Amino acid sequence: MVLLLLGVSLAAFLLMSLSPLDPLQTNVGQTALGSMSPEQIEKLQDYWGMNTPLAERYLGWLSDALHGDFGVSLLYRQPVLQIIGQRLANSLGLLFVAWVLSGVLGLALGVTAGCFRGRLPDRLIRGYCLLISSTPAFWLALLLLMVFSVWLGWLPVGLSVPIGVEVGSITLADRLYHAILPALTLSITGVANIALHTREKMIDVMESEYVLFARARGESRRSIVLRHGLRNVALPAITLQFASISEIIGGSVLVEEVFSYPGLGQVAVDAGLGSDLPLLLGITVVTAAIVFAGNLIADLLYGVVDPKIRRGAARS
Repeated sequence: MVLLLLGVSLAAFLLMSLSPLDPLQTNVGQTALGSMSPEQIEKLQDYWGMNTPLAERYLGWLSDALHGDFGVSLLYRQPVLQIIGQRLANSLGLLFVAWVLSGVLGLALGVTAGCFRGRLPDRLIRGYCLLISSTPAFWLALLLLMVFSVWLGWLPVGLSVPIGVEVGSITLADRLYHAILPALTLSITGVANIALHTREKMIDVMESEYVLFARARGESRRSIVLRHGLRNVALPAITLQFASISEIIGGSVLVEEVFSYPGLGQVAVDAGLGSDLPLLLGITVVTAAIVFAGNLIADLLYGVVDPKIRRGAARS
């Protein structure tokens, strides 16, 4: 994980350094920049580190990051970790709900489709998954917003809290109410991949010899699915579920923009458009760490789900 994070930070730093956006023009403005003297422009260039060699800039940033200092945001004039902590707190609940819903629905749909291969439930689920997998997240967000907020008026148009309400008066129910549409959008888009892969694994299980033997003994379909099917699809389902963390985080960037949800995705867009290198680099490293942690948890859960893996690890 440490080597991966180093690689991600280096790649992100190089890509951001090659950006055509000029930090001076983006943050100061072309008009104000034109009225400055060369000495003032040079001071600003030193402030933004534009006159420092690339390798020296990266090593300086890495040294500070290892001590918990990711720099100061050029747009917000606040420590990067402070901004990430505030926005991540808004996004975590949204991402967790969407992650759980997509995993549960994807597993249930995949198992159902695999059990009824070639029949009506299978065709409906496959059609739904193929349609959703080819649908952009932002377009689905706009569609849900138009239907449930504009036409029906059941849910709020955007934001994470009601407008014009004091902070002390905002309840948990208000936050959940405003998070319904963003969480629903992310969970719908995350279902397809898990459902299709689980379906294929379930088909292999249902066509196996031990399931044929179970049927010969008179076991019902429900018993076969619960005793044999779920055990065998659990490992790939866990892998896909934790691997989907990156997809949900990536989708949240566009979804939060559509719903004006003040989370980590929205501030990442602002940092990218504003050429805020410290903030964008900090967001990249933190989100990468979350994704890698999810993969690590999946590896650790393998031994819990499959005793053979646990015994093999003990022998080695």
